[in-house]
Amino acid sequence: MFAKQYKKILDRMPAGVFVFDDRLRVRFSNAAFRRSFSDRAKGKGSLKEALGCEEASCGGSSACAACAFRNVMRAAVRDNAEKSETVSASVRRGGHTDNVAVRIRILPADEKGKLFLGLTEGSYRTEIEREMISARQIQRRLLPAGKSMGGVSYSYLFVPSLEIGGDLPDVYELNGRTYGILADVSGKGISAGMLSAFVRAGFDRREPSLARAVDKLAEKFRELNPDERSYITVAAVSIDEREKKIRYLSAGHNAPILLKSGQGINEIESPAPPVSGWMPDFRYAEREMPFEKGDILVLLTDGITECRNAAGDLFGIERTESVLLQSRSAEDFIGKLKNALGVFAGGAFADDVTAMAFDL
Repeated sequence: MFAKQYKKILDRMPAGVFVFDDRLRVRFSNAAFRRSFSDRAKGKGSLKEALGCEEASCGGSSACAACAFRNVMRAAVRDNAEKSETVSASVRRGGHTDNVAVRIRILPADEKGKLFLGLTEGSYRTEIEREMISARQIQRRLLPAGKSMGGVSYSYLFVPSLEIGGDLPDVYELNGRTYGILADVSGKGISAGMLSAFVRAGFDRREPSLARAVDKLAEKFRELNPDERSYITVAAVSIDEREKKIRYLSAGHNAPILLKSGQGINEIESPAPPVSGWMPDFRYAEREMPFEKGDILVLLTDGITECRNAAGDLFGIERTESVLLQSRSAEDFIGKLKNALGVFAGGAFADDVTAMAFDL
């Protein structure tokens, strides 16, 4: 009875705890330890079973000889003394493996040197790292999957500055029209990722009117009672191939850009405030304009125009439009833009970098 109670207490601890014997067999591990390393960890048995290791056998391969986790355990058994080490541990979940640093401290648990207590002092951090991996995978699954929608070819660039981005590109079809939505939320990292997920869930894909869809998003956003620093910028377009018309709306966002075949650049101005709690009575309006075969339509976030190089210079709208003028298609533009940004900033971005382009 007391053993069960102790196990319940240990399972509630955020730090990893495990007990092993002088043969390096794990006798017990708590829930935090099991969650930290693999979704296949059994929690006891050989080190392979306890960690969910993918080696064919435990201790019988060259990889086992180099296993820092195993070596620090062996050192504690050999000297019957306290040992500590920072090791690289593989975190595996959902088919994805990543390496994180874990601090291990091992203490003799009896005078005979038969049992040892291990503490993975970084296992709570490891669990957060694992959840970040899962969050990144979920966000990736929200990105557009194909290269064509409703007969319109498109291409996009999405490079988050942190593990989780605050930009959200989306492409879908409704009533024979192709819709492109590009949102950019305030903040970075986890909070921005949560807000971008809200945008994905709160934007009504069944609403044919861009203005009403953004109005509804604004209403839902205000229900969150956001502080004054929180906002969402949105650029939205619908492409009607049959009527050869674009409907568009920009809420605090960079204006969409249209490369007219043989006629140069047209920045599609549609000034309106971002989605926020600043102007609760504001109502959005959409506009329309014709297009011709061969035109390229571009949406982009300020992470591109405000991207800085080592000297502090901005990439700017002029460089972006210069790249567009040299492009033959949406895919060609995205490829050239990615290369140009990489050369300009050296691959280091302070903000999320996102762009979408459509062949009309």
